[in-house]
Amino acid sequence: MEQKKRVVVSYKNCSEEVLKAIKEAYPMGYGDAVIKVDKPNGDFFHAITVDYGDVRYLVKVDVKIDNLTEEEFEKQFGSNEEDVSSPESKDDENIDNIASHDDE
Repeated sequence: MEQKKRVVVSYKNCSEEVLKAIKEAYPMGYGDAVIKVDKPNGDFFHAITVDYGDVRYLVKVDVKIDNLTEEEFEKQFGSNEEDVSSPESKDDENIDNIASHDDE
């Protein structure tokens, strides 16, 4: 069996045929199929794979990574001021209330 030729190409440089193959391979989008490819020099890129004809393409795709700090997130989306207590802390409060009533 002959092994497929492997080609690395940027999404924006793909031919119409390869773009069509991507749409057929990933009809619901390729978000879950993105892989991180490490380069020998320590850099990396994100890509998807798609076969077209006798070629297996490794297609470089842009990935936006959310790396906001908590402070930046709160500035952009607001903070959650609602007091959310864990069930354990509510149980502790109830035990304290019961204990104080028993002392009376």
